[in-house]
Amino acid sequence: MVFMESKYLQVVADFPAAKPNHVSPTISPVLVQKAPLSSCEVCVIVPVRNEAQTLMHTLKALLHQVDLQGQRLDPKRYEVIVLLNNCSDNSADIAWSFAKQHQELELHLVEITLPKEQAYIGRVRQLLMDEAYRRLNSIGRKRGIIASTDGDSQVSQTWIAANVHEIAKGADAVGGRIITSSDGRGKLDPYARACFLREVGYRYLIAELESYLDPDPFDPFPRHYQHYGASLAVTVEMYALAGGLPAVRTPEDVAFYNALVRENARFRHSPLVRVTTSARQTGRTNNGLANQLNEWTKMGRQNQVFLVESFQAIDTRLRARHQLRKIWKAVLNGHQVTSNQVVPISDSLGINAEWLVQELTQPNTFGQLFEQVEQRMSYEGVWNARFPYVDIQEAIMDLRRCVKRLRTPS
Repeated sequence: MVFMESKYLQVVADFPAAKPNHVSPTISPVLVQKAPLSSCEVCVIVPVRNEAQTLMHTLKALLHQVDLQGQRLDPKRYEVIVLLNNCSDNSADIAWSFAKQHQELELHLVEITLPKEQAYIGRVRQLLMDEAYRRLNSIGRKRGIIASTDGDSQVSQTWIAANVHEIAKGADAVGGRIITSSDGRGKLDPYARACFLREVGYRYLIAELESYLDPDPFDPFPRHYQHYGASLAVTVEMYALAGGLPAVRTPEDVAFYNALVRENARFRHSPLVRVTTSARQTGRTNNGLANQLNEWTKMGRQNQVFLVESFQAIDTRLRARHQLRKIWKAVLNGHQVTSNQVVPISDSLGINAEWLVQELTQPNTFGQLFEQVEQRMSYEGVWNARFPYVDIQEAIMDLRRCVKRLRTPS
């Protein structure tokens, strides 16, 4: 039993264990009793656990939202649900004080104490996103938007409007550009900061290379590479189709992105959607940024090189994926594929050609197919032996040379 308190009610409720990967609003508990406004288009969810230092900034950013022309966004178009779980600081006091001062914002505060086995970010974000799904679905908003951020993050003034803009253009889900505060980066260990900045550059170059070698019409360049909980939006209908947020501890946002990919969701990595987040080195999970920053700090002290996938591996995989996508589309149109047709692809990826032919005959989305291919690549072991990891600085130089050539039309 846990005690749950919101702006509108106080109740005692049993929280069921994390559910299997499917959406049923009757399984997750109802967090907010007050019905959503009929004008609500976006439900913003914010998981909070001991965020007293940053929570006020998070809430202010959500209050002061404008449209893409800079005009105040009608607060009746969106609502915010803050779930304060297992807090031992004064986060709740800050949130309640803010709610009293800014009643023009449709803000729902919920305090819960989850049992230890459920007190992790994956479960908390799942509870919130299921609640947002239930609320928007209850007023018939099939293309309504479930928008996630975090209690240590500040969304840009146009964050809601930019998400709405991308969904209106046809996206099913949107990942926002997440940057760390300059003040936070300045406090990092020098080697950790260098690794962080190099990884950002490396991942950006891969995203650009992908837009040339295996372009996605719904995610054209300029684009970025992030799809994380600090800025992640999805339509109600796609949330249901993808099975909701997977019941994993962490990284739940990456698991959800993979679920979207399996459903061939039109995912947009939008540079218009921006969030600033903390560069703290005391994290809430074992897979978050804080943990990675600490690992880089240790690597610097031990004079370890930051190793990543090589340009050659990235280039080979993207080109093979593009060719495989063409064959998959042909199979959908009735083409009978043979092993000879897939041999160049299977050789590039280091997998068995007959196995690949068999997978192509299965009723898979392309996302499902390529997930199986990557698992097979790992299982057969040829890929890893062929493409050992390299120093990130070497990989960046190779990526830059290739991208520079591709930027200039022949």
